[in-house]
Order: sequence, then structure tokens, then C-alpha cells
Amino acid sequence: MWKVVGDRETGKLPPYSFINRVKSNRISSLELSNYKEIVSAHKGAVNSLQVDLIEGRYLLAGASDGSIAVYDVQSATKHEGNGMVAKHEHILVVDKRHEQGHKYAVSSATWYPVDTGLFISGSYDQSVNVWDTNTTRVVVDFKLPGKVYRTAMSSVAGSHMLIATGTEDVQVRLCDIASGAFTHTLSGHRDGVMAVEWSTSSEWVLVTGGCDGAIRFWDIRRAGCFQVLDQSRSQLGRRPPLLEHFPTKVSTPKSFSAGQSSTIKVRAPQKKTANGTGAKRVPSLYRVPSQTKGSTGKRLHPGLLSSHDRATAHYGAVTGLKVTENGMYLLSAGSDSRLRLWDIESGCNTLVNYEVKRIEPRKALQLATTQDSSLVFVPCMATIKAFDVWSGRTSETFRGHYENVNCCWFNSQDQVAMIDKFLCGLHAKYDLMKWMKEEIMSKIRTAGVTD
Repeated sequence: MWKVVGDRETGKLPPYSFINRVKSNRISSLELSNYKEIVSAHKGAVNSLQVDLIEGRYLLAGASDGSIAVYDVQSATKHEGNGMVAKHEHILVVDKRHEQGHKYAVSSATWYPVDTGLFISGSYDQSVNVWDTNTTRVVVDFKLPGKVYRTAMSSVAGSHMLIATGTEDVQVRLCDIASGAFTHTLSGHRDGVMAVEWSTSSEWVLVTGGCDGAIRFWDIRRAGCFQVLDQSRSQLGRRPPLLEHFPTKVSTPKSFSAGQSSTIKVRAPQKKTANGTGAKRVPSLYRVPSQTKGSTGKRLHPGLLSSHDRATAHYGAVTGLKVTENGMYLLSAGSDSRLRLWDIESGCNTLVNYEVKRIEPRKALQLATTQDSSLVFVPCMATIKAFDVWSGRTSETFRGHYENVNCCWFNSQDQVAMIDKFLCGLHAKYDLMKWMKEEIMSKIRTAGVTD
């Protein structure tokens, strides 16, 4: 570590490389803390966890006893053990005794992405509630046709306030906080939907995983899903560089005369519309295949036109989804105890073999990734395993729970805050190595005098 600090001081190591080195060192040294304890306010299994995306300070938890609690993970409520152990008790709790509390298990609890003044809860009592954090009152509520397994809001949305809900019903519904009504009903799954996840690169793209084993991609501006993942369609490893997809030159046929240019422009034929203008081309990722000309088959729903509509991503229910920070890859967990990495652009299974032995098959799971998407944290029965995303090897195994783990969350903002403070120290003390050596030598001299 001192060599890395020295390289950064002399300018051999760029700032971002230094940050990544410090982050990786911190992540590799993760272990169960003996100095920090969250005093649980729940009497049942915790089903959902999320730290707010604004300050990285407030932890929101939902449990199977119908309770929801908020904890301040930065400021301790009290200290024990001569001030060595920090106790963090709840600063807000809503349970069944609350007038507007959930009557059954809370399956999902999420913060409003841009403000800690609101949070959303989904429950097995077939309701989704939007809560005011300050007054602990429900400001908007939605009644669903079945148990709510998962709720999600887009962290990059700037044009909508939609909550995606996955329930035991086959349809995915989008709830609008602004109007208090359902705006979309997405049909295509043949069984309940246990996982919903918004894209991290587009506010319009939603990913859903069902008990039918299917993972579907939806563009909420269009009718039907535009992609269904198929586990038999695969590619080995990451996608090739972008330039290999788009060749800039096309070879000229031999019949061309020598005087003609060796490169030609390839222009796609445009279909004329009623007003005579050319129709705008749709990117391949969002293109919906149409029926062939002269087809006598029955006209299908736009979301069921794909020839791979009955394709499955897992042998069994899809229990967890996580999109990487750059929006290029998708991680999925299933009741078949498989973890898969998908290339979103091509829709291919990358064939990464994760060292997963067993995953809870009956409940929706919450996966987590590091900020650079190098590691994925997966609840594996009573442990949490950290896998290298690209190789599938087990990086760490965290033990400490006595029962099955349902959810996990990686708070990247704490890592960044610590690094930022350290970098400020670098700027304030230009000769950091000299200062550290003086501090060490003074302590050695002091120890020698004391002895």
C-alpha cells in the first residue's frame, strides 16, 4: 500500500488508478465488523435492504413481520464496550400497529431515488405504499391483484416517476406517483414475476424475470417486450470492441471500373410513409420482428412476435436481477441455483461459470455489485458470496448469519467518501511520505524514551 501511495505522490500513478487500487484493497479486506452493530427492530426475516442514493447514510429495511425501519449507519445512537462498539438503533419504524402499516410481510422497500423524503414499500397484502418519511404517513397507495414480490424505481429517470411492480399475477404494472394511477400493464409472462429491474443506462428500459423462467426486456414507450433472453444462445466472454461491429469500408465488386472509388456508402432502403417522408430507422436493440409477408398465422400480441418467445433464461423461476453500473450486462439468479451473466446488446449468455452451490429457490433475492461491477454479492443460503463478475471465481465468503440470507446491499458512497478525505489529505500535505516517516520516527523515539 505504501508503494501505491508513493507512486501517487510522485505522479507515476494517475488519480483514478489510485482510487481503484484503494477501493479494491478495501473490498478485499471486507469482514464482519466487531465495532459496528445494527440493532434490528424486526421480529421476522429481513427481505429488503437499501441505503439511500443521495447521502449513503440512511438504511431502509423491510421484514416479513410487516415492519419497515430506517437506520442511520453513519451516526451511532450509543456506544458500548468502553466506546469501542457503536450501536445503531432505528430512527423510524412502521409496523402492523401503525394505522396505515402493512398487514402481511413486506417484500420490498426502496428509497425514492432523488430524495430521502419518500420511500416505497411492497407487501404480500397486495399493496404498494408511498410513504412520507417525515410524517410516516402514506401519501399514495396502489392495490395490486396479487402478492407483491418486488418494486423498483429508475435511478436515472428524469421524465417519469414510475414504480415497476412484480407480483404473483402474470402482468407487470407500472404505478405513477404523480397521478396515483396505473399507467402501463405489461403482458408476456406466463407466471408470476419475482424480479424487476430498471436499466442503468436508459430510463425507458425495464427488465423483468418471471416464475416461468423468462427474462424480458421492455421499452415502456412501445407495445410489448422487445427481447427475451435464451440460455441456449451464447457467446464466450465479453463482447468484442465496438469498431469490429461497424466496418467503415466495403469491398468493391470486380465488375466496377478502375476509375470508380474503392469504397461505397451503404444506405438502407427507407420505407415511404403516407406523407412521403422516409421512416426513421429503429435501433436493433429495440426492433420488434414482424410477421412475414403472406403469413396466414394468427396475429399475435406485439410482445409475443419473437420466435424465441418461449425461450427461458433459467430452468425454474428467475429470483433475482441486477444490471451493471454501465448498463451493458445483466446478472440473473434462478431457482435452478444458477447465476448467469448476459450481454444486454446481443442478448447472449456469456457462459461465465460461477461457483454457486445452492441459492434459496422459493423467495425473491436481492443481488448487489460493487461500483465498478467487478464483484457481485449473492445470498447463498446462510452465507453471502462475492464472485468475480468476469471469471466466476469466488472472491470472498461472508459468514455470520444463522439463517438464510435474503438480501444484501453494497454501499459504495462510504468507500468514495473515505477515499475523497484521503485524497484531500494528499493535496493538503504535499510531502505525504516525509510526513508519515516523521510521524513513525517520533512514535519510535517516544516508545524508546518511555521504555
